[in-house]
Amino acid sequence: MDLFSDEFFMREALKEARKAFEKEEVPVGAVIVSNKKIIARAHNLTETLNDVTAHAEMQAFTSAANLLGGKYLKDCTLYVTLEPCIMCAGAAAWTQISHLVFGASDPKKGYSKIQTAILHPKTTIKTGVLENECSALLTDFFQKKRS
Repeated sequence: MDLFSDEFFMREALKEARKAFEKEEVPVGAVIVSNKKIIARAHNLTETLNDVTAHAEMQAFTSAANLLGGKYLKDCTLYVTLEPCIMCAGAAAWTQISHLVFGASDPKKGYSKIQTAILHPKTTIKTGVLENECSALLTDFFQKKRS
C-alpha cells in the first residue's frame, strides 16, 4: 500500500472513528492532509461535549485552521469515514477545502441527499474509500446500542 494513498489516510480516519466508538460516540473519524502530511485528526464528540455541532469534520476543520493560522484549507484534503451531513458539507465549502474523500455513504443525512451544490465548486470528491470497513464500524456501533 502506498504510504500516501487515499486508503492509507482513510485508515487513519478509521483510527479516529474507533476512538469515538470507545467513547460511545457515533464512530465517525476524520483527518485533514496537507502536502501528504496529516495536520488534523478528529472524531465525533457530540455526546462528550454535549454539542450537536461537534462532528468529526467540524473538530478537524478547527484544528487544521488553528495549525495553519487561517480559516481556508485550500490545497488540503478531508478524509472522513462517513459522508458529511449538510452542516459539515457547508462548513467544508466555507473552508474552501480542495478535496473531500469519504468512506461510507449516508443516504439518510448525507449532504448528497440535497439536490443542490453545497460544497465549494472547486472541491473534488471521491467516495467509497474503504467503504466496507467504514460501514461495518457504524453497523457494529448501532447494533451494540440496540442490544
